[in-house]
Amino acid sequence: MSRDYQRHLPHQVPEGFPIFLTWNLDGAMPAEAIERLQAERKRLERQPVRAGETARERRIREGKLLFACADRILDGARSGPLDLASPEAAKIVENSLLFGPRERYQLFAWCVMANHVHTLLTPRWELKKVTQGIKGYTAHEINGIIGRRGQRFWQDESYDHWARDEDWPWSSARLRSSWPAGEPFVPVG
Repeated sequence: MSRDYQRHLPHQVPEGFPIFLTWNLDGAMPAEAIERLQAERKRLERQPVRAGETARERRIREGKLLFACADRILDGARSGPLDLASPEAAKIVENSLLFGPRERYQLFAWCVMANHVHTLLTPRWELKKVTQGIKGYTAHEINGIIGRRGQRFWQDESYDHWARDEDWPWSSARLRSSWPAGEPFVPVG
């Protein structure tokens, strides 16, 4: 069974399977980056069909390439909103992710970057409710510490995405030594 829904993008959420999510700070993807992504999409669409590749396989391959391109843009950002570069803000996001497991989702990995967040989780609640809870709480808390109450903090929509868990200070990678591989994260306490 799948819980599919659509806002600006279609979301396919197969029940019981891990979902890779990325969500960005509002304004993290500048207009010129969006134009680059649109140009890359058009370039990919103009390529000849690969031998033996179905239309579905092509869409998946192109989607992965576009996600990788967008992720490189976000990772390389030196301007725009970088509020999560603050350890205090990053910790709010990490704590919010750690608060939800057990009842809301199984958490396998996360990484809080300067302008976006990656997670790998299996939702137990509707995915849109999970992301609304995390994004709503963190926006309220972080906007409070940076003096921007009532303003948008996160981009409107989240994206299905492959999460990397490199050795980053606000990443689940630092807990690997005490966290059995392949097991969901269980918070202490």
